[in-house]
Amino acid sequence: MRDQVRAAVAEITGREPSDVRQLGGGDTAAAFAVRLNDGATVFAKTAPETMPGAIAAEAASLAWLAEPGTVAVPAVYGHNDRWLVTEHISTAAASPQAADRLGRELAALHAAGAPAFGAAPPGGPAEAWIGLAPMRNEPSEQWPSWYARYRIEPYLRRAVDAGTLSHEGSAVISRVCEEIDDLAGPAEPPARLHGDLWSGNVHWGEQRAWLIDPAAHGGHRETDLAMLHLFGCPHLDRILAAYQEVSPLAEGWRHRIGLHQLFPLLVHTVLFGSGYAAQAVAAARSALRAR
Repeated sequence: MRDQVRAAVAEITGREPSDVRQLGGGDTAAAFAVRLNDGATVFAKTAPETMPGAIAAEAASLAWLAEPGTVAVPAVYGHNDRWLVTEHISTAAASPQAADRLGRELAALHAAGAPAFGAAPPGGPAEAWIGLAPMRNEPSEQWPSWYARYRIEPYLRRAVDAGTLSHEGSAVISRVCEEIDDLAGPAEPPARLHGDLWSGNVHWGEQRAWLIDPAAHGGHRETDLAMLHLFGCPHLDRILAAYQEVSPLAEGWRHRIGLHQLFPLLVHTVLFGSGYAAQAVAAARSALRAR
């Protein structure tokens, strides 16, 4: 594998690698820190052959998130069908100051907007990925119906078909889809989302937090924030407070966290089994109670 890494990095960057070190981490790809002969270090990753278009989707996502100059994302040095080479970011402890900065930057990123709900990044494929799961980017003018059709229902069907979600649980989630216009809160314009903003995709650097492994698309800004709540994030209260200073959230947003967590919880149910199904049903019940 290291020979493949060296060859890919040399082809993409035009610079010769001198050392390759495999990194731990994500579920979807093999990742490496690659030291070049000129002393610089880059990050290289490859996606499985079972995920066509995943590298192109991530490269387009990173470029789109970088375009407004708000959040920190690794610079893309290049890619081909199998390999992505980006800036390598050193790791540091999460600090309150970096969390404050992230909240402000995330608010500015969302405000940069998107052409539509479900819009893919420029140059990104409609058939994209979130982790190991396929994710279709289909533009729509209305968030509630789009979220139900393209984010909840595809994974709900797969979970039921696989037997990881009971018919009783499915009925609760289906009810959310039926009543989503009443559950969605005030209408908002499409936000520019990271799209997979769980804590593992917040990389804490020396002075700020960097966003990595995006599944970017146009969506509702509360979805990114609900993802931060899902598995916990260092200094989350500070991130949210700084966000609200820049771009206050609509009244009742905390009651809608369960609604926005339905998508990632169903993805986890499909990928990792019935252990997440109960959480998905609980999130659906929370959404229904919040009216």
